[in-house]
Order: sequence, then structure tokens, then C-alpha cells
Amino acid sequence: MTELASRFDSFPPYPLADVPGIKRELRAKGVDVIDLGAGDADLAPPPRVIEALRDAAGRPEMSRYAFQLGLPEFREAIAAWMERRFGTRVDPYGEVLPLIGSKEGIAHLALAYVGAGDRTIAPDPGYAPYVGGTLLAGGTPYTVPLRPENDFLVPLDELPSDVVARAKILYLNYPNNPTAAVAPVEYLERVVAFCHRHDIVLAYDNAYSELAFEDYRPPSILELDGAREVAVEFHSLSKTYNMTGWRIGWAAGNASAIAALQRVKSFVDTGIFLGVQAAGKAALESWDDWVPGNIERFRVRRDALVDALRAGGFEVESPRATMYLWMRSPGDDDAFARRALLEEGVVVMPGSALGDGGAGFLRLALTQGPERLAEAATRLGRLR
Repeated sequence: MTELASRFDSFPPYPLADVPGIKRELRAKGVDVIDLGAGDADLAPPPRVIEALRDAAGRPEMSRYAFQLGLPEFREAIAAWMERRFGTRVDPYGEVLPLIGSKEGIAHLALAYVGAGDRTIAPDPGYAPYVGGTLLAGGTPYTVPLRPENDFLVPLDELPSDVVARAKILYLNYPNNPTAAVAPVEYLERVVAFCHRHDIVLAYDNAYSELAFEDYRPPSILELDGAREVAVEFHSLSKTYNMTGWRIGWAAGNASAIAALQRVKSFVDTGIFLGVQAAGKAALESWDDWVPGNIERFRVRRDALVDALRAGGFEVESPRATMYLWMRSPGDDDAFARRALLEEGVVVMPGSALGDGGAGFLRLALTQGPERLAEAATRLGRLR
């Protein structure tokens, strides 16, 4: 067998790649495993989504190639939702692109802009496609530690000038996975100005824009003056609508960047199943009467886990958004996560699995009901 490409050796291990096997072995032994690792909630999508897919599956025309155009009604639903939600208008055919989940679009964007000798700037810890897409494109990622003293924001004024000079893409994600941090509008305005000044594409990962609590409403980067000239925003139906396995999302923003990403994708895939796009349209149209109730379910889970962790002796802040809690680990985060799994049957994500900048922290996902979350916290408390 021929040797693997040199870029293959540069890929970091994917977070918790061995955990599914360990979970299977534990369950075979009768261990009650509570999985708070992946951001994959145990909740159902909206009924209208399931009905739309069922209807589309019976229509032969929905089984044809979607290509990159996809289902026009889905594109138009995206544009209508973004105007209704954020007050920003996008052209459904020139400034929107359906994606097989936002993950693939984020990873593929680098193929349009990054080559040998180029840099990207990515948060650390952060979503794996920021680094992975850069490496696949032949570039070199520069990862920036997200620190509590900076409110888990990327400190733009501390970036090395030589990195900025070679940077093609800045990846940002607020509300943030894994830290659950949110970004003030004033900070986002500085980000847009920074990208204008240095001719950098802003890849704004807004997958958690709808999972926010109390009165907090995360913005779209496209609401800000000048953002459309530099930014592509990524959205996903995965978390908001409990549709992680459906693999559907979109990119919106700068028309040139959307066209470039579309061209890349034309060599990689032939689009999302049209039936899933019909279901995506139904999801967006069910926002008003379904999403608030789903967010309330996550709020109840958040409060249950925060309360139980504090009762168990952990210091943890209650997040304003996302489906995660980010807290300091009692000791080495990887070692604690292994103990949690092997000794107590609880899966948590060690922060270091998401990047060196996450060392010393743990991420817990709100993927179980309140009682199970409280039980998980009780078990973790026994390991302190």
C-alpha cells in the first residue's frame, strides 16, 4: 500500500474517537452510561419536519440530484428567516448556499482561499473543521487560546503581525463551542473592521444562534455595517431543531465567497437530498411555534446540571447560550474524563481534546433529561 500523504500526519486526533468502543464495552457489562460528550441531544425534531420528509419521500422528483441549487423553496425560506430573525436581507440565490451540515461548508471554505504558505486564525479550543479544513487545503492554522481573562474572545490586538499578514481566513464562533462564551456587538464590530483592514475572510460559525436563554438574542454578523464585504456566516439546523443526523445547514453572506464555496462543492458533492431540504424549509417555518419550547427544555436542563454540579462541589457558571457547560477540571482534564467514564460511567469532553487551549477544562453537553444530568453530576462529585 502506498504511503499516506504528508498532510495526513498533521491531523490531530479527533476528539474522543475511542469513546464509542469503550461505551459499548461498558454497556455490555451492564454499566449505566450517561453520555454528556457529543452535542447530540436526545430530543425529537418538530413534527412538521418529520411530516415534510415523509411527504417528500413519496415524490419521485425529490429523489433526483439536488446539485448546488438545491430546492429553491429552501433557499427562499432561509432568506425569509434571516430577515425575520436578524433584520438582514440576503439574496437566496447569490448570497445563500445550502450545506450538508455547516461542518462540511466550514471545512471546504479553506479549499477556496488557502494554499501552501497561507495561514488561518482559529480559536483554541475550537471546532475541528477550522484546523482540519486548513490542513486539507495545504495551509497552516494559527490557533489562539481562549482564556477566561479575555472572556474567551480572540484577542485581535495580540495576534502576531506576520501571521496576520499571511492570514486568509479568521474563524470565529459565538455563541461559542465549547466555552459557551458570547461576544458583545462592540467586539464583533472590531472583528469586522480587523478583517477589512487586513483583507481576511471572516468565517462566522453561528450554529448556536438560537440556543440562547432568558432575554439574550445572539446577533448575525451580517447585521453589522461592512460585514457583508468580508464575512460568510454558517448556520445549522442540527442543534436548534434536534436534527444532528439530518445533515443540513447553510452559508450566507459575501456573494463572491458563496460562489467560491459553491464551486468547490460542485467537485465534492451533488447536494443535499431534496426531501431533507423540504424538511429544512418546514423547520424554519416552525420557528415561532416550536423553537421557544425547545429552548425552554434546554434551559431546564441547564439549571438542573448547574445546580447539581454546584451541590457536588464544582465551580460552574450558568451559560447564556449553547447546549454546553464549560468548567474547570479538578486536576488534569483528560485523566478526569477517563476516570469519569471508567469509574462512574459518565462521558464528558476533556477540554484538551478540543485543542491545547482547552487544557484544564471540561465540557458537559445538555444531551440528557434533568434527572439524568443531576445523576451524572452526583457521580462526578464522587471523583473530586
